[in-house]
Amino acid sequence: MSDELNGVNDAGDVQGAKVDSAKATSAKSTSAKSTSAKVPGKRESSGSIRAKDSGPPKKRSRTSRKGVIVGVLSGVVILAAGGAAVAAASVLPGPSGGKSLNIPQADVPAGQALGVCPEPARLLNGSLADTDAAFSPVSTTATSALNAVVLSNAAGVIPGSKVTALSGGAVAEIAKAPTASPTPTTGPPVLAAAMASISPVTSATVVGADPIGNEQASMAANVTYSATDGDLRGLASAQCQQPGNDAWILGASTSVGRTAVLNISNASTTPATVNLDLFGSQGPIQAADARGLLVAPGTTRSINLGGLAPGQAQLAVHLLSTGGPVAGTIQQSVLRGLVPGGVEYLSPGAAPSNLQVMSAVNIQDTAAIKALGGKSDFADALPALQLAVPGSADAVIQVHVYGANGERQIPNGGVVTVKGGTVATLNLDGLPAGTYSVGATSDVAFTASARVTRGGTVNDPSDFAWSPASARLGSQHLVAVPRDGNASLTFGVPVGRGRVSYAPVTTDGKIGKAVSVDMSGGTTSSIDLPAKSGASAVAGYVVSASGDPVYGALLLGKDGRNDVSVVAIPDAAAGLQKVPVSVGY
Repeated sequence: MSDELNGVNDAGDVQGAKVDSAKATSAKSTSAKSTSAKVPGKRESSGSIRAKDSGPPKKRSRTSRKGVIVGVLSGVVILAAGGAAVAAASVLPGPSGGKSLNIPQADVPAGQALGVCPEPARLLNGSLADTDAAFSPVSTTATSALNAVVLSNAAGVIPGSKVTALSGGAVAEIAKAPTASPTPTTGPPVLAAAMASISPVTSATVVGADPIGNEQASMAANVTYSATDGDLRGLASAQCQQPGNDAWILGASTSVGRTAVLNISNASTTPATVNLDLFGSQGPIQAADARGLLVAPGTTRSINLGGLAPGQAQLAVHLLSTGGPVAGTIQQSVLRGLVPGGVEYLSPGAAPSNLQVMSAVNIQDTAAIKALGGKSDFADALPALQLAVPGSADAVIQVHVYGANGERQIPNGGVVTVKGGTVATLNLDGLPAGTYSVGATSDVAFTASARVTRGGTVNDPSDFAWSPASARLGSQHLVAVPRDGNASLTFGVPVGRGRVSYAPVTTDGKIGKAVSVDMSGGTTSSIDLPAKSGASAVAGYVVSASGDPVYGALLLGKDGRNDVSVVAIPDAAAGLQKVPVSVGY
């Protein structure tokens, strides 16, 4: 009986029995006095055990005597005193105090690193009201490429990795699996890399890398589409994404001349059932065909959002899947009459939160943009911030914009109220030309994404991109960079002070010297990336950040053209994880 009970003021009595002994001539009365022990910070508890004399001994059976002895040793009386349960102390010495037990931690087996890559942009064919999309050829100049990079562990061991079709067929091997288990090493890390470049890409693919030891591999890949003619003229790029069961995608539009096709890919071996929550400027959109969408293993299902939510100038999509995890990307395109208005992959952004930060928001000449935005059917040619509030409560959102020299004032004040369950847009056309980071805060959870535009005349083809809200950067993010065109890494530090380092990964498998940049709060840095490091082409970068929160993205373009795309920096590989393990019923 523990003597650490609280709230005990009374003692418990136990009536003892006389024990018959062969040598005893008379019975003795045995009494155990009440005992108590004090515990720091707790009230006293007491208990007593008393054996009373009840007359001359009587002959008892052996079985009866045995039962009496057991009763004396283990008898317990529980009394109800003031609502508390009281257990009497045993005649045997009780424990002097409680004992702290350490719950063992078990290693969680590392899983395979997966990236599901979207198929190249394709032109929608058939009625715009159809739900399931059908496609036709794009153009004579359309090109597509997949670039994948896999990083070694600290000992320089590259994990087994490959590119496969979504259905499971082999496409390319990145690195063979190690012949022996890697041994732990001490000292500075010695990194190496392997990569693959595939062109053209004809369908959705999966890039996979095996774990090394009990750590997940560091892997990144992206798909890039480009065309100089046809209705899908422009540049679109997306990082291959880790499958999941919950995703938010902003930036879609189904108004006249706008086409949004949601591609849902299931790379698992389990069927997935997908439900879509759709939000427009007037509130949630009820669409019967948006529920219970079955996506079989190893397949992609393409959904024409115009058939679910027609005439929506701003549309947010919340994708929820049960069963197998899926990857979702929206192919968004614009056609103004006969003039192409651009194409882009819309990728999932950060989940609803009170803080959202977008990077690589590049703005062209203000006067040209303002003049273009005033034309009919060119409202979405302006740079803007799109905000979606999924709950029922209205959100008052404060927006801050950070440039190379500090925070810039938004002409309209930067405060916007968004009704619960709706989507709203805040134009950013009043800002000077430059590259910015955009931060938004509210006391109500919301999601956000920023639109980047290119093109300054009505009759010339234009292009656009969307930069979704992202999480803060940590250590050793791997970023795959397209081999064609120009690219720049953009970093923003909303408050405090941050430090960013980036090191090139070249096609010969080497990791170049890291360059560090110190950044003060409220600023944005944009770093143009060279096509080569030394004599070798650059395939990617290893990016790390420390200090106060740092956010970043990859800005892509083509020289002499209006092409533009923004690609998020993928999450770093998960480290060794442990879970507490206990054994019991």
